Amino acid sequence: MQIINVEKPKSATPDSLHLWFPNLFEFKGGIQVYLQDVLQAIQEALPNLSVCILDKLDRNKPVDKFNSNNYSFTFSGHSPVFFKTAHFSFKLITKALINRPKFILCGHINFAPVAFFIHRLTGIPYGIIVYGIDAWKIKNIWKIKALHAAEKIISISSYTRDRLINEQNLSPDKIELLPVTFDAERFKLSPKPSYLLERHSLTVEQPIILTVARLDNSERYKGYDQILLAMPEIRLAIPNAHYILVGKGSDRSRIEQLISQFNLHDCVTLAGFIPDSELCDYYNLCDVFAMPSKGEGFGIVYLEAVACGKPTLAGNQDGAVDALCNGELGVLVNPDDVNAIAQTLIQILRGTYPHPILYQPQLLRQQVIARFGFEQFQQTLAELIQTKLLPTTW
Repeated sequence: MQIINVEKPKSATPDSLHLWFPNLFEFKGGIQVYLQDVLQAIQEALPNLSVCILDKLDRNKPVDKFNSNNYSFTFSGHSPVFFKTAHFSFKLITKALINRPKFILCGHINFAPVAFFIHRLTGIPYGIIVYGIDAWKIKNIWKIKALHAAEKIISISSYTRDRLINEQNLSPDKIELLPVTFDAERFKLSPKPSYLLERHSLTVEQPIILTVARLDNSERYKGYDQILLAMPEIRLAIPNAHYILVGKGSDRSRIEQLISQFNLHDCVTLAGFIPDSELCDYYNLCDVFAMPSKGEGFGIVYLEAVACGKPTLAGNQDGAVDALCNGELGVLVNPDDVNAIAQTLIQILRGTYPHPILYQPQLLRQQVIARFGFEQFQQTLAELIQTKLLPTTW
């Protein structure tokens, strides 16, 4: 297709960067937290960069969020459900044609075909942020075309990067890594909170396994089933071991049936939804954090648990490998092997698992902050924008 030069009106305010996001504020998930971190990092590290954020699902912005004079927001969440995608696509195209940004960054691969169309029409370069299952086994021809035509792809993990290279035959040079970060000030070491011990009728000496996950029918890959299946074996070795599963969602009733089926009522607690203010306390309540997932793009919960100094167990077949630095910050197991999960958790709870720093809480915390703290995230993103996305602007 021939590139057509569209004249930019002289009255338009130039934007260096357009960011296309699914949502940021009204729903809090891993992608939303990551994208808020991206905005905060740009605001602090590159305060003079002109940025236009187009948000598909939110209706507005909290008054205390991202008040930089160089940030502008456009929301499509107010439009009717049946018209939302069309309205958002129209906004993406018209804003790009009017403002002619130097670069477009898609916060989800679902938006990439529109960026591909704009690129073919105007020559504006674009990039795509990829996370996990959203970018694995892609079959949609327009998403594939968009991946190959993108100037840069930003992956949150080397696992997703390597899958894209192998599955879509992409050049490794096209993909940059920007791992997940976390708020180290929120997650610190402390003793087991007495109020949570009382709430769940537990003792301070009791070995506690913890998982924090959304209990959705589509997210059973997080591995909480495997821990439930492992509990009878764990209890044979450690009779007072207790499993706490934090989270809410459509899968809860099925989980309750599993608990009943395997007679686990006395050793499993479904804590349900908890406020953010209690999350750090739950990490500190446990003796091991365990989520043997096989579908995580990365898994911020692993970083939060390690920052609280907790031995952490994850699966060895997804982005958790990145979060635990190939086993340097925790333990990786086959997420399909219930016996291996059980035996590994028994070893960890007994303090006998062979690992150089698993039982050194302060060192675990230092290591995870050094690798994934916000300062490192901000520096990596700023360098990426200055040298790869907008190199001629600086």
